[in-house]
Order: sequence, then C-alpha cells, then structure tokens
Amino acid sequence: MSPPVRLTAAPPPTARVRAPGKVNLSLRVGPVQDDGYHPLVSVFQAVALYEEVTATQARPGSGLSLTVDGPQAVLVPTDETNLAWRAARLLAEHTGVEADVALHVRKGVPVAGGMAGGSADAAAALVACDALWETGVPRSDLLDLAARLGSDVPFCVLGHTAVGTGRGHLLTPAMTRGEFHWVFGASERGLSTPAVYARFDELTQGGAAPVGLDDDTALMQALRAGDPTALGAALHNDLQEAALSLRPELGRTLDIARETGALGAIVSGSGPTVAALARSRQHALAIAATWTAEGAADAVWTTTGPAGGARQLT
Repeated sequence: MSPPVRLTAAPPPTARVRAPGKVNLSLRVGPVQDDGYHPLVSVFQAVALYEEVTATQARPGSGLSLTVDGPQAVLVPTDETNLAWRAARLLAEHTGVEADVALHVRKGVPVAGGMAGGSADAAAALVACDALWETGVPRSDLLDLAARLGSDVPFCVLGHTAVGTGRGHLLTPAMTRGEFHWVFGASERGLSTPAVYARFDELTQGGAAPVGLDDDTALMQALRAGDPTALGAALHNDLQEAALSLRPELGRTLDIARETGALGAIVSGSGPTVAALARSRQHALAIAATWTAEGAADAVWTTTGPAGGARQLT
C-alpha cells in the first residue's frame, strides 16, 4: 500500500520590491510660506543603497502588521507612524481593498540620515502592495499617492536623477551620463528635519532668497557631461549651515573627506549623513577607511549613482 499523500498549504502570495535612497546634489530652500512649507529646488540622485519591502497576503480580517530588520532596525517604528504602513493603508483606501497584509522592511539606507530611507520604504510598499493586490494603479496615480505620503516618496518611485520643485515632489528627469562614486558617513544620532528647517529660518531671519532652476546650471552641465570633478565643485545645500549649527561635529567629517581628496563633500539633505564624491571606487574606499580610522562617522557606506527607482524583485 502506498503511503498517504500529505497535502501542504501553498504559501501565501508575496511581492518583494526594493527602492533606492537618495542624495541631494543640490538643495535650494526658499522663504517659508503661509502654509508652513518652504519652496524647494532640489537635484536628486538615487544611489545603490536600497530599502527592500516584502508584502505578504495575510488572512482576511487580520489587518496590517510590520516587521523590520537590517542596520539600525531598532530605530524604526513598526506601527501606523511608519511610512511603509501608511503607504499600504493609503493604497488600500484608494483602491477599496482590505489592507490585510504583513509588511517586512529590510533596511539598507541610514535611518534619519537625510537619505530618504523612510520614503524609500513608502515607495517600495506602494509598488509591492499594488502588485500583491493586483490593483493595477496607473503609475501617474501611484506618484500622486506617493506625494501625499511625503515630498521624497515620488522620487524614490522614479529613481535615477531628477529635479524636484514645489516641496520637492514635482519631478523632471535630468539627463545624466556615466557613474558617480559616493561615500556616506552616517551618525547613530539622527537630526530632526523640522529642527533643521527651523534653524534655517532663524539663520536667514525668514529672508531666504527665492529659488530658481538657473542656480544649478553648472551642476546640470556636469551631470550631462558625466564630469565628477565639475559635479563635486557644484554640490550645494542651503540647509548645511543649519545642520552644522545643530551638529558642529559634522564639520570635521566634511573636512576629513576634503583632506582625503574628495571631489566634493556635503551634508545630505537635512543631515546628519555626510556625502562625499570620490574619483573612483578605490578612492571611495580610501575616504571610507579614513573616516573609520578617525572616528568621523558611526557607519560608512560606499556605493554608486544614479540607481533605478522602485522595482519588483519577486
């Protein structure tokens, strides 16, 4: 007699998506408006440090759950304040689907480091849940939903290099040639974005200059030419002075990068991560080693840009 056949339940459907972090090649900030927002002109570049979100179908009525692993995972909330959670909930409301899903985030971008790690989580969660639920939301609508979650989320969906205006969420792709080598020095202690903007307003006494696209002509030319030396010279961040006033030790990290021959060094976004542009992969490793030896950063990454946007892996 043949042994009985044991039937096992099929695993629940899943969708796995990764989305990139970013560096602000230029960030220009205008005076605060009546709605409390600052008009921005920013040139974003996606880099090959990724957040990965796996969405797994949960049993009906079980609702949303979220787990996190990877570097600095203990710093990431696992409740409704998490951007990935909010993204799944927003997509469910938009499409009329029950949000019965288990999300798992694998960290690869510094937490609270001005590199859009949380925004990448939201972008990946939107794409993953759309695939899992087979809701077929058009990309234009997905980008509208992304903008409702945060100014950086649409860029994490699109990736590559782009100019952002408005609050940074209105995107125009930028022509870029070649590959750029980056080093990122992260701090275990985050830096509050609202606090940096508040200090910016104090330093400018509310009189920041209006921002426009013409301010970054040299930077855009460097990108089109694939010229890392010219790009390093054109890096710019209006929030850097404010970030340094709150975290003066970041100045040493910048100085060490320049002394090690970085083509340019800048606080990324609102900080506290410092970005250094290197001549090559070997040069990037040398800058990273110097930061580590000098204790100028709590964690160091080397990578390249531009990188693609949110992409389904499985």
